[in-house]
Amino acid sequence: MSNPFKNALLGRPTPPHAPARGSGRAIAALAASAAAAMLMTGCGGGEGEGSEKSGGKRSSQGQPAAAAKLPQATTYADLREIPQDTAPFAGSDGTVVHPTVPTPVSASPGGPAVATLPVTQLGGPTWVPVVETRPGWQRVLLPSRPNRATGWIPAGGGLQKARSSHVVKVDLSARRLTILDAGRTAGTWSVAVGAAKTPTPTGRTFMLASLAPAKKTYSPLILPVGAHSATLDTFGGGPGTVAFHGWPTKSVFGRAVTHGCVRVPADALKRLARVPLGTPVLITD
Repeated sequence: MSNPFKNALLGRPTPPHAPARGSGRAIAALAASAAAAMLMTGCGGGEGEGSEKSGGKRSSQGQPAAAAKLPQATTYADLREIPQDTAPFAGSDGTVVHPTVPTPVSASPGGPAVATLPVTQLGGPTWVPVVETRPGWQRVLLPSRPNRATGWIPAGGGLQKARSSHVVKVDLSARRLTILDAGRTAGTWSVAVGAAKTPTPTGRTFMLASLAPAKKTYSPLILPVGAHSATLDTFGGGPGTVAFHGWPTKSVFGRAVTHGCVRVPADALKRLARVPLGTPVLITD
């Protein structure tokens, strides 16, 4: 009998001093496979505009949660009461946090909760970067719409804290991906980015999840980030989440041809797979 978890378990290696992922190893097979299929459907397509599946109305539905009255801050949610990042192109010290229990999210320090940050995202553990701190509170980037969404969470118990030494940079005008580790360049690659009508969104976001699709149609791995297309409401029935992923033909690299995702060479994808979840991703024009 085949192992039902074989194609769903991510199994990405953990770099030294990276956020621990003990809970992320026990991933529900159906949840991970479904998430991968949904995101992969949207990021696929040919080499030119109009070839990737899109359409539909934007969904404000979060992932279902029993007895939860507040929306969950996931890639599926649209949180209108959440403030946007006030410094979308600033750096950070690499601090990332993981909620070990569902954590209330407020629009301001000490304010009423308007959402809940769940323990998991897309079948793996939730890790988000901290971009501002105040006594008793931490401001974090969120994976929900609108892009650059942020929220304040209590800095007390229930949070696991770590620090990522990595930074991922995407220069859209140069169509180039650069990975930094402890301030040093770990690699740089020519990549494909969003076309003029479906641009890759700019600003700082973060590595949200790592998905290994059961059907590796064009990429063995898909790495969603905490940002969405600004021009497409959905990708093939998914929430329009932007992601890094591979591509079978090298001719796309160096071109602006996607519907917002960043297509990367095989060796770049392998290196990105070693970047801890929650690591900041800075996308610039």
